[in-house]
Amino acid sequence: MPILPNGRLVYGMQLPIQSQSTIYAEPWEADAGPADLAEIARAAERSGFAYLASCDHVAIPRRLAGAMSTIWYDPVATLSFLAGVTDRILLMSHVAVAGLRHPLITAKQYATLDHLSGGRLILGVGAGHVREEFEAVGADFDGRGPALDETVDALRAALGPEEYPSFRGERFAFEGLGQRPRPAQRHVPIWVGGSSPAAVRRAALRGDGWLPQGDPRKALPAQIGRLKSLREQAGIVDPITVGAITEALYVGDPGWETGRRTLTGKPELLAESLRAYRAMGVDQIQVRFRSRDRGELLDQMAAFGADVAPHLHD
Repeated sequence: MPILPNGRLVYGMQLPIQSQSTIYAEPWEADAGPADLAEIARAAERSGFAYLASCDHVAIPRRLAGAMSTIWYDPVATLSFLAGVTDRILLMSHVAVAGLRHPLITAKQYATLDHLSGGRLILGVGAGHVREEFEAVGADFDGRGPALDETVDALRAALGPEEYPSFRGERFAFEGLGQRPRPAQRHVPIWVGGSSPAAVRRAALRGDGWLPQGDPRKALPAQIGRLKSLREQAGIVDPITVGAITEALYVGDPGWETGRRTLTGKPELLAESLRAYRAMGVDQIQVRFRSRDRGELLDQMAAFGADVAPHLHD
């Protein structure tokens, strides 16, 4: 498993450009493309980021397009492209809407990605929230929660070392069907996204990691407590990687209006603030930076890696 709780706070990032929801996308991303993604990925690797993450939506209905936009790169294609221009950084789907596809299709795509990247995959999965998307591909929106539970179990089998995996559940069943190439990892980590009670339970009972979605800092300790209590009650002793999405960051004095929810300031002060996540029981933080163009983003990433990250373990 690429990232394990080890007493150190590691950091990764959701890629810009590949998803452009108005909640977080910067204006300059609208005109960016593959060359920008490649340079950002290489910069993240140089600056010690643990992973790059890419989102998943198949199609956005008109009623949501104003807020979400329709720019959502396919995560398998995007991460495969970036695997070819990087060497070490981990590649994560955050998150794959697994209910939109049969588990064997998901397994084929991500096993190939893990094989081609030399074992750098973290498979993040989530239930999804866009009804029209499910209906368009013939998937069950109302039953997406139980379907995801079974999908995670099916993916455990389909992404294991066996060339002919077998699984039998209420919705999916397969055996005697070979899939190669196999993943380079013997155990592909599956991290479960979401902060609803059902998502936290799913992560606790089925996940190697938990990816909360939108929890403010003050909500995390109770959520983490519930996560670990559920695992203890179920007799699960394996460690789980607990994540958090931080506030937007800007290293130094921005000199422009970054928004009231952005953490800005000297590297030591930012690190002090971020260390509070580790004190809560968080193992990895997903950071993002305010920026006005690609150059400013690259500068922010470099400053974080050089000046903030070394203080995360003080």
